Amino acid sequence: MPDITRIGILDDYQGVNLAPGPWDRLPKTMSLEVFRDTITDEAALVQRLAPFDCLVIMRERTPFPRSLLEKLPKLKLLITSGARNRSVDMAACAARGITVCGTPSVGHPTVDLTWGLILSLARDIPRQEASLRRGEWQINPLGFGLEGKTLAVMGLGNLGSRAAKVGAALGMNVIAWSTNLTAEKAAAAGARLVDKATLMREADVLTLHLVLSDRSRGIVGAADLALMKRTAYVVNTSRGPLIDQDALIAALKEGRIAGAGLDVFDREPLPKDHPILSAPNTVLTPHLGYVTEENYRTYFASAVESILGYVAGTPVREIKD
Repeated sequence: MPDITRIGILDDYQGVNLAPGPWDRLPKTMSLEVFRDTITDEAALVQRLAPFDCLVIMRERTPFPRSLLEKLPKLKLLITSGARNRSVDMAACAARGITVCGTPSVGHPTVDLTWGLILSLARDIPRQEASLRRGEWQINPLGFGLEGKTLAVMGLGNLGSRAAKVGAALGMNVIAWSTNLTAEKAAAAGARLVDKATLMREADVLTLHLVLSDRSRGIVGAADLALMKRTAYVVNTSRGPLIDQDALIAALKEGRIAGAGLDVFDREPLPKDHPILSAPNTVLTPHLGYVTEENYRTYFASAVESILGYVAGTPVREIKD
């Protein structure tokens, strides 16, 4: 029977990861240690993680490349939030006999946040709220009404379709594009299929809902942003590298688009000196799309199931690739 004695829980930014999970179901022979900070230096990370035979990680936080995995000889079980984690080298895990398990995930909170960003941009909510607290009343600019405007959805999967339906309910004209999207699937979500150039040109609000891959990395670049209206907004709650960050910052600073709402970035946690922080007309949130009580309860209850399944010799939700 496989043995687990030391469990490390990584990147608990908010200090909440022990609360949602039924950790008391684990045998008392297993110890838990929680880390709230993120270490990017590999040597320091190895020193921290070397004693653990099980690690519970959050997707898109600490990556696990081959170079790190090869320096963790005690590691037997790696549990990630979500059904896949592109920042884990699965081939290296397989070669070292490390079992990788995922968890279920609730997607709709990301759609909620998407619309929070869109509405914040359209009505300038964060800046108006701050000015009111300073004793000011109705500062410029004027708001941007959404009814009759064009919502351009890049990626019409589960989350993109949900976002599209909200746009339609608000009276927006919804268009969509992705590499393999069909007119029938677009229509089922209440959208009209267009080509990529048309999507960029007609967008009043562009929202991205794509999986990050080699094919989609940088899918919105300088040439795409150059097609957009000066009054258009870009919203990204999917993955930071989908957009060329330098090109986006340049477009914002030069006033070639009206603004951007971003929950994801090319580097996370976002460095204090990152240039996006000084870019104008932005609403920025610290990758909160999946950070809800519902998801955390699901993640950590499933992590406990994965640990118990592993020691019983029957891993659950094992990820192979």
